[in-house]
Amino acid sequence: MKLATLRGDRDGTLLLVSRDLRYAVKAHGIAGTLLEAIERWAEVAPQLQALYEALNHGRAAEVFAFDPAACAAPLPRSPQWCDGSAFLNHGRLMERAFNTAPIPEFDTVPVMYQGASDDFLGSTDDVPLPDECDGIDFEGEFGVIVDGVPMSTSATDAMKHIRLVVQINDWSLRGFGPREMKSGFGFLQAKPSTSFAPVALTPDELGTTWCDGRVHLRLHVEWNGNWFGHPCGREMNFSFGDLIAHAARTRRLSAGTIIGSGTVSNVDAKAGSACIAERRVIEILDQGQARTAFMRFGDRVRMTARDEEGGAPFGVIDQRVVSAAIA
Repeated sequence: MKLATLRGDRDGTLLLVSRDLRYAVKAHGIAGTLLEAIERWAEVAPQLQALYEALNHGRAAEVFAFDPAACAAPLPRSPQWCDGSAFLNHGRLMERAFNTAPIPEFDTVPVMYQGASDDFLGSTDDVPLPDECDGIDFEGEFGVIVDGVPMSTSATDAMKHIRLVVQINDWSLRGFGPREMKSGFGFLQAKPSTSFAPVALTPDELGTTWCDGRVHLRLHVEWNGNWFGHPCGREMNFSFGDLIAHAARTRRLSAGTIIGSGTVSNVDAKAGSACIAERRVIEILDQGQARTAFMRFGDRVRMTARDEEGGAPFGVIDQRVVSAAIA
């Protein structure tokens, strides 16, 4: 299934979206919002699936054209948002560039922070931020939405709790990062509101590109219309099962919790990058100094996870950074 959220009140209205992303229908009488659907998944999933099949075969009533710009993030807010750093190449590049000590157990224990989950952005929303000097950066990722996960769930069992897969732009303000990391309390100001592609989909919609708890798709990133990278999600060192189990090690996870992969990053430099910080690190290693500046107000970033046929199963993230003073 492919699901989205039509803007409206705080949690919007749940939509089923056709496989080709051309049409949509409201999930009237089944679940009012996506969060409600996740919380009642065992009960409502068969009904949603039936409506989805009717939509794809031209049998659904009250169908309308799907407009991503009319949609919020699939979950406009969630009980919890935990973001990992599952692509170890990204972390190792940072260590080499800044000559920092390796994170203890980096290869065996996932790194994860808890972000704000009360104000997610839609795929075409402008991104209001206070100051260009804060080091505005995009970060292309994948993520999953889970139902209720018991405490101390194993990685294998954690996979059974994945209900939906999402595409993410986890905005970062790099100017705040070093101080907040040194504080030992984690990110706060360095992580403004996170953005999502318009469509969340059940893992079966990805076919063979959902494998081993990873999204085996290239994430194509353009900055101001120029190619920036197309790294593939298959090089994720920790699976989503591993990340969920890590987050649930000492507490249960509420239905609707979102777990992120961290910046998609590949060992092959020809794949480019999914964030500016990584390109800057590569420039420091190769040329002795960073040459690429961070984003300015008015800049645009476009992210599309593409399948072998060129399709974009999640839709597209296409956003402009603006000054919060004029947003």
